[in-house]
Amino acid sequence: MPPAREPVFNAPIAAILLALSIPGLYALQMQLPDAGLRWAFRPVSLFEGGWWPGVLTSMILHGGWTHALINAGFAFAFGPAVARLFPGLKGGVIFLGYYIVCGLAGTLGYGLVHPASTATLVGASGAVMGLLGGAIRLLGTEGRPRPLTDRRVIGMSVAVLALNVVTGLIGLAPGVEDAQIAWEAHAFGFLAGILLIGPAARLFGTRTAPAFASDGRMGDPQR
Repeated sequence: MPPAREPVFNAPIAAILLALSIPGLYALQMQLPDAGLRWAFRPVSLFEGGWWPGVLTSMILHGGWTHALINAGFAFAFGPAVARLFPGLKGGVIFLGYYIVCGLAGTLGYGLVHPASTATLVGASGAVMGLLGGAIRLLGTEGRPRPLTDRRVIGMSVAVLALNVVTGLIGLAPGVEDAQIAWEAHAFGFLAGILLIGPAARLFGTRTAPAFASDGRMGDPQR
């Protein structure tokens, strides 16, 4: 019999749906009278009142098609590594919760750094960066996150954060005229993702046995 073909896309359905939801929600956002900006996050609202639920609702908003599609692409690239750790319907809920918590950490972190700012913050970038943080610790590990002290984790994290700061200081967000990149939100979301994937894996994750695992007895591994 001919060997079975690998599917072109083998990403978990939860990761695919999440990536597709980003441009889908942006299309709906464009139908709103104010383009949804009433649901955006403004840091000053945390301390002086206003639309404080924007810490959550701002994640479903974007500043343009380019902004939305870039986040969708990154969600599709990094989401599967995290989603595979949480299979099934329950796992999909856990995956979405992890994504939302990372996004909240990014938005709140930005708000705490700029408490008096009235600038409008929109986008799922903090949540997507959380997926990147989780993926860095999971790639090639068969469901066992690498330790935070692993030199590969440290090296990639330093590179990601340095690139994020440099990009933020340049001050241009692709596809959004006269807007700046909220690099602080990206950084807080990334740190949340890289820290939370360990506890999430221990509590809810599914691990696969490594190849040629031994049962502890003498003899060759059984196939």
